[in-house]
Amino acid sequence: MPKIIRLSEFQYEIPIFTINKDFDGFYAQFLKTHLGKIYLSTPFSELGQAFKLKDSKKGTHCYFSPKGKIALMMLKNYYGCSDKKLIELLNGNIFMQFFCDILIPINKPLTNFKIVSQIRVELSKGLNIRKSQEILAKSWIPYMKDLDKMFTDATCYESEVRFPTNQKLLWECVQWNYKQMESLCRILQIKLPRTKYLDWCRRYNEYSKKRKKQSKYRTKVTRGLLKLLYKLNGELNKIENQNSFVFTLKYKQQRSIITKVYQQQAQIFKTGKSVPDRIVSISKSYIRPIVRGKEVKQVEFGAKVNKIQIDGINFIEHIQYRAFNEGTRLQSSIFCAQNLTKTKIKMLGADAIYATNKNRTFTSGCKIQSDFVRKGKAGKNEEQRKILAREIKKERSTRLEGSFGKEKEHYNLKKIKAKTKKSEILWIFFGIHTANALEIGRRIFIKSLNIAA
Repeated sequence: MPKIIRLSEFQYEIPIFTINKDFDGFYAQFLKTHLGKIYLSTPFSELGQAFKLKDSKKGTHCYFSPKGKIALMMLKNYYGCSDKKLIELLNGNIFMQFFCDILIPINKPLTNFKIVSQIRVELSKGLNIRKSQEILAKSWIPYMKDLDKMFTDATCYESEVRFPTNQKLLWECVQWNYKQMESLCRILQIKLPRTKYLDWCRRYNEYSKKRKKQSKYRTKVTRGLLKLLYKLNGELNKIENQNSFVFTLKYKQQRSIITKVYQQQAQIFKTGKSVPDRIVSISKSYIRPIVRGKEVKQVEFGAKVNKIQIDGINFIEHIQYRAFNEGTRLQSSIFCAQNLTKTKIKMLGADAIYATNKNRTFTSGCKIQSDFVRKGKAGKNEEQRKILAREIKKERSTRLEGSFGKEKEHYNLKKIKAKTKKSEILWIFFGIHTANALEIGRRIFIKSLNIAA
């Protein structure tokens, strides 16, 4: 087991710095890096309390402190690499080790890269988005301006799933059922029921290799897979009823998901119409198709997030794995912003979907200036209103919508590769706030330079 040293336990009085006596120089160089700026702006101890992280005295001693666990998740989003690659980088980079509050010996590096996913699962159980964002906002507000101005919009952070077609989904269900039936028959020492699974392996492989899958072939494959899935479901039911054994919770959940998939796909095949609450992946059954209507992607599969932005800093107002109308969340977005900043909103930038009659009445009653297209007769100050609305719209389209692309391209949010719903939400949370922390860190660093000058 590698001898990992936690820097916080030694208050930096560790051999690497006491020998060189150059900690001040090291720290100054560290703050010039992007990691140093994120380190400056992140309230690690308060976030650790919000996540309810404690060092357990029982069991195996964890290499990472509560502060180090949060820092490791931020590193994951900042570098955008795999868990294995992240541990390799951590072993060889002293700045990353300092950021994560550990010192790893050169001759005994960390090798267990699964520790990253274990920490991700641990943090996902204690994530409270509202409480954590209040802590971050309280720490960042001294370095923010124009707190009475807010922008809001929604975007989708896609999960990493293969594009779901009816045939792919049915084949996944068939494969899972057959493998479970094989395992049960082997354990219970009973004869494996006869099915056409092996024939369909060959037929489906031939179908999947076709470059153009014509409608008549899709219909044949779908009909055959539905019949095979129905038979496998029936055989599994017989085995479960005739033999007494304890089912695991995961097995029960997967069986109920596949049963629901069969019912939905049979209805789609019969009627030719989609069904509500449609399952598109048996491994991530919480994901639903979200129709976006974009030129490149008409449908996206992942979490839809309604966000607010104050002075270039983004916060999550609402996150959900189902399609929702963000226009109905304007009032809650304004209340969320006012709760975070303790400042009344006076100026609002939002997309056209937010400009409902109810929202117009609300913003007018609260004397909030917006960039909504005017309805009715022009007022006395129409020219000034047009100029202000144009400026608000321009800033919203550049800063807010630009931040969506920046987070997806540079903070590992283009495809969310976590395996569970809670860990996906945690991934999105740290991606958004790592970008915020770097921006606030730059402001803190510039302010410190101006004070020194």
